[in-house]
Order: sequence, then C-alpha cells, then structure tokens
Amino acid sequence: MEPTLVVSTSPHIHTKDSIPRIMWCVVISLLPAGAMGVWIFGLHALWVILTCVVAAVLTEVVGQKFIFGKPVTIHDGSAVVTGLLLAYTLPPGLPLWAAGVGSVFAIFIAKLVFGGLGYNIFNPALIGRAVLLAAWPQQMTTWTAPFASAGPAPDALSCASPLAIVKALAAGGTALTTPGTGLPSVLDMFFGRCAGCIGEISAIALLGGAIFLFIRKIITWHTPLTFIGTVAIMSFLFGRNPLFEIFAGGLFLGAFFMATDMVTVPITGWGKIIFGIGAGVLTALIRNVGGYPEGVCYSILLMNAITPHIDRVTMPKKFGAR
Repeated sequence: MEPTLVVSTSPHIHTKDSIPRIMWCVVISLLPAGAMGVWIFGLHALWVILTCVVAAVLTEVVGQKFIFGKPVTIHDGSAVVTGLLLAYTLPPGLPLWAAGVGSVFAIFIAKLVFGGLGYNIFNPALIGRAVLLAAWPQQMTTWTAPFASAGPAPDALSCASPLAIVKALAAGGTALTTPGTGLPSVLDMFFGRCAGCIGEISAIALLGGAIFLFIRKIITWHTPLTFIGTVAIMSFLFGRNPLFEIFAGGLFLGAFFMATDMVTVPITGWGKIIFGIGAGVLTALIRNVGGYPEGVCYSILLMNAITPHIDRVTMPKKFGAR
C-alpha cells in the first residue's frame, strides 16, 4: 500500500522558532524589569516573584499529570512567563500566600481548564491579577515607596501610586501621600523612582526588554504602538498629560508583554491594530471616567473576549474560497 501524502492548506512557512525558544526569550526580556523592581523595592519583591513562578510551575505539573492526565510541558517556559508576568503586576509588599493563590488561579483556571497552552481565551496572568484584586482589594492597592523596605515590616513606607494620586486630585483630594512621596515626574517614572507594581514601574527596563523581542521578531509593532498611541491621544482629549499617562501604571508592561500574547490576541496585522486601539480606548475610559485609577488589566481582558470576532472580520479569505 502506497503512503498517502496529506498537504495542508498554504502558506507553508518554515521557521527555526519554537514555543520553548519564544517563551524563554520572553523570560530573558522580562529580567531587567524584575531586577529593577527588586533593586527599588527590596528583597520582599524578589520573594513575591519567586513565589509566583514556583507556584505557577507546580500548578502546571500537578494539573497536567494528576488531574487532566496530559504530558507535563513545563520545559516550554510558558508557566514561568505567566508567573513572572503575574508577579510584575503585584504590589511589592503583597503577602506571599496571596501571590501563590494568584498563580494557582492563573495556571489552573485560566489555562489548564481551557485545555492548556494555545486554547486559553484570556491572558492567564491578568486573570490571576483580576482574581486577587477582587478578593483582596486592600492588599492589592497598598503601595510601597521606592527604596523603602517592602513587605510587612514596620519600617515600610506606604504611599499612593502615580495614577492613584492623579485620581485623588481629580476628585478634589489634598492629603494624598506621605510627605516626600508626592506626584513623581515623568523622568522618575521612566527610571522607576515611584510607587507601583513590581515590574511595571521602570519604563526604561521594559523598553529594553521590548527592543530585544522586536529584534528577535517575537513581537510586532501593531498592538503595542497603537495601544500606547491611543492612550496618549485619549489622555490629551481628557485634558491629561499624555506623556505622564503612558509612563504611569502598567501600560508599557501590558502593551509590550501582554497585549502581544500569541494565543489571546488577533493573528492578523489589522486585527492587532484594532485590538491595540480598543485596549487603548478602554484603558483611557477606565482611568478617566471609571472609579479605578488603572485600566490596563481589564482593557486587555475585555479585548481578549472579542479576539475571535476580530479574527473573523480581518482574516483574509483563502484563494478560490467563497
């Protein structure tokens, strides 16, 4: 019997990239932002990062091997990426048990329940953050001043994040922060000298990691630039400083490392542009109209929900197909 040759639909593209290679490149690109977070906030931030990564990896092993009966795939690095991204969206003084709970939700609920890598609808790290914010809002909105002792230690200096300060000012607030920890400048936020989440505060570190991904052609310009550009334009229309708005909060982390996720964002160029514009509009609306000072997390999750519809509209038809 002659072997049957099955030819899949074109185009036939060969590349040296693989899932492990891409994921471990993302891990490398995230290291500068993590190092800056640990340097600025102290060792407790490092323990939060390690807790998230270890919990994410262990949850994937237990879930695949003992619950879903699938091959263990921790070598591909996707669980490590999820753990890092989740940790980078958390306050530096968050209790370690909360960081672990977030990773369990991110991997088990947002990834494995949907079928594993490639089948999840929502970004797992952002689902973990959203669960923690809904369950423990006080711990998730307690910030530490830069170069103070982060964590439950009594010498930790609490203060407000830049976006929280702006939100309080817009509401007519006056007593916003501890003396000496007022509204940071754009330069402070560029280098990370401000309160915020572990991995989102240093724009220069995130830009360095993003440039590495651009050079390796792991991400494209479509979503990040339209996301950031839309936030800048919307901020100007709302009467805010566009430069301040793009450096404040988790916009760079979300635009370069979460809104470029290959699984949960559109696959076409126009689809990615639509995704970036939509996420930018939602972020600006949440920041300026909503009651929550930050909007990157929820804007990306909302756009994840309509990604299949964007793909359906922007996907080119196959040659000869009706």
